[in-house]
Amino acid sequence: MNYLIAVLSDRIQAEEAYSALEKEGLPVNQIDILGQGYKTADEYGLINPNVQAKKGANRLALWLIPFGFVAGYACNALTGIEIFNIGSFGNHIIGGLLGTAAGALGAYLVGGGVGLTVGSGDALPYRNRLNQGKYLIVVKGTEELTRQATRILRQFEPENLQGYIEPTDA
Repeated sequence: MNYLIAVLSDRIQAEEAYSALEKEGLPVNQIDILGQGYKTADEYGLINPNVQAKKGANRLALWLIPFGFVAGYACNALTGIEIFNIGSFGNHIIGGLLGTAAGALGAYLVGGGVGLTVGSGDALPYRNRLNQGKYLIVVKGTEELTRQATRILRQFEPENLQGYIEPTDA
């Protein structure tokens, strides 16, 4: 499936572009307008970067937290540092818990940060434009259909016109 996304500055321009696509015979069930009064980014299914960040942090935490415990325990066992006066085994456990905390913090910062900045692809800029009051025209269909839509939408001088190809699960 191919996608074409055009960013238009106001509602009137978006409606004129939609009408022009409709007049050229493009199927209206393959054209969507996103913006105030139309579909939202969530309704259309644009990836929410916060959800991606949370997924990234959780995935990283699955192995960083246990690894942090083992590393903290081993570090304390090897160095013999006495954190509290509770015996060597108690200090090893506290070292492991501190390693666990470090692993959790790393998962949150690195996994969440990467998920927020990279995991959403181009969805974040499009969400930001919708929040600025802009409108998106999304055309989905065959390569020929998106090429025809590109030709039509260029006459409206959109702020951005970007095509995407949905990856296939081969």
